[in-house]
Amino acid sequence: MYRFLFSSKWLGYLLLAALFAAACVFLGRWQMDRRAETLAEINRVVSNYSAAPIPFADARDDFISLDPEKEWTQVELKGRYDVAGQRIVRNRPLNGQPGYEVVVPFRLDSGETVVIDRGWLPIGNNNPGSPDSVPEPPSGEVTAVVRLKPGEPQLQRGAPAGQLASIDLPTYSAELGYPLLTGAYGQLASESPPVADMPFPFPMPSTEEGTHLSYSLQWFAFGVLMFVGFGYAARQQARNAAIDAEEEAEDGIDSGSTMHSAARRRPAVARKRRNATSEEEEDAILDARGM
Repeated sequence: MYRFLFSSKWLGYLLLAALFAAACVFLGRWQMDRRAETLAEINRVVSNYSAAPIPFADARDDFISLDPEKEWTQVELKGRYDVAGQRIVRNRPLNGQPGYEVVVPFRLDSGETVVIDRGWLPIGNNNPGSPDSVPEPPSGEVTAVVRLKPGEPQLQRGAPAGQLASIDLPTYSAELGYPLLTGAYGQLASESPPVADMPFPFPMPSTEEGTHLSYSLQWFAFGVLMFVGFGYAARQQARNAAIDAEEEAEDGIDSGSTMHSAARRRPAVARKRRNATSEEEEDAILDARGM
């Protein structure tokens, strides 16, 4: 009944179903991997974002090479801002609005220098390509609490004077002309003494898981449904073939019965007997006519 499955056409259908299912499994696993990354980020935010700040001495190694599990850890820094080294970072949207971020070198009491991202500024109305104004950080001795963030890769594009294409710490250090700790920078949480004019603070990262799980389950379901559809189509093909075979058999029986009935209804033909007399021949003709 299912011998047609071994035909080239149905083997081709099966191959297409298998390829489609494999693609669905790949996309489903990709969504699961993205979900795992999202959950890891949520765990880091929940564990580190609001934890008590640690001193720079305990976080120095992370400013040199950041452990991903330490991202968002709060660190207390003491030192002075290098206002001359302040830069704005281009193309930094926030809540769907285009804008910039303000980064400033911060020279620690230990003599080392880290970078602090002080916040976000909207695009300017007066000077295209730059914010209308950039608030200056507090002068003198400052105590800043920052959250650790990894440095960003270098982008293959330039930036106007006083601006950076990304928070690429080695490139920033080369532009300043003095060394920075380039493993991480600090996203400002608070600073003392405070100043009246500040960039917009960064919002807390989202702790919503998103739709990765539902998308992955949908892709897996699509892969299974492809084989279900293939099985349904094969079953319908087999049923149709069985119905056609039954109809052909019935047609054969009806045709045979008709021929048999016609043979039975066919009138007998009078046969001549050898050496029959004329009277016998006449009687045979009358018998054949039913007379």
